[in-house]
Amino acid sequence: MDDEMLEHLNIPNHVAIILDGNGRWAKGKGMPRNYGHVQGAKTVETICEEAYKMGIQYLTVYAFSTENWKRPKDEVDALMKLLRNYLKTCLKTAEKNRMCVRILGDKTGLDSDIQVRIAELEDATKNNDGLHFQIALNYGSRDEIVRAVKKASALLSQGKLKEEDITEEWFGTMLDTCGLPDPDLLIRTCGELRLSNFLLWQLAYTEFYITSVPWPDFSKEELIKAIEAYNERDRRYGAV
Repeated sequence: MDDEMLEHLNIPNHVAIILDGNGRWAKGKGMPRNYGHVQGAKTVETICEEAYKMGIQYLTVYAFSTENWKRPKDEVDALMKLLRNYLKTCLKTAEKNRMCVRILGDKTGLDSDIQVRIAELEDATKNNDGLHFQIALNYGSRDEIVRAVKKASALLSQGKLKEEDITEEWFGTMLDTCGLPDPDLLIRTCGELRLSNFLLWQLAYTEFYITSVPWPDFSKEELIKAIEAYNERDRRYGAV
């Protein structure tokens, strides 16, 4: 599909992606799992650029979940090393492409030096007017909702919140995604048919697209396929 044909598609405003298959992709090539994660990080950079060229305004990727800490220690250590390097690269990319970067998840569970780099990245890019790029790190949707409930409970006990003020819209302001539109399209790579504790609240009306392609092999062409499938959906909010 050329760019002229792409212009006739309805481009989703916000795309969320569960980045799956790095390890299996690497294993299939006889390489260690970390090789897959390194290649997957390169794919993230490519898709950020292509997504914004297509007109996508918000891109959210699931990079490291609260459950990922259960992986073997050497793999987790390698992922944290990769994360440190990626945060540096992301800052340079954001400066070049005017990308606004935001981290979702419980940052307090990350090492202090990573927290500092995240703060620097978010502060340096907060006024950029390019792609709004969200990275879910140490993120789990159930954890996010529990943290939101605790914040609401504290406000109630302090008399700063009335029970009747709690609405769906208000509760959304307590979530990590406060101020972001809900995703229009969720993409999951490598063929798995589950949400894996990702954006459970925010995906209530989102269209799902599952591809068997592992994340390191995901490309502009695969993103276009997902958008084409999205265009074939009949999005009728509240209809029966």
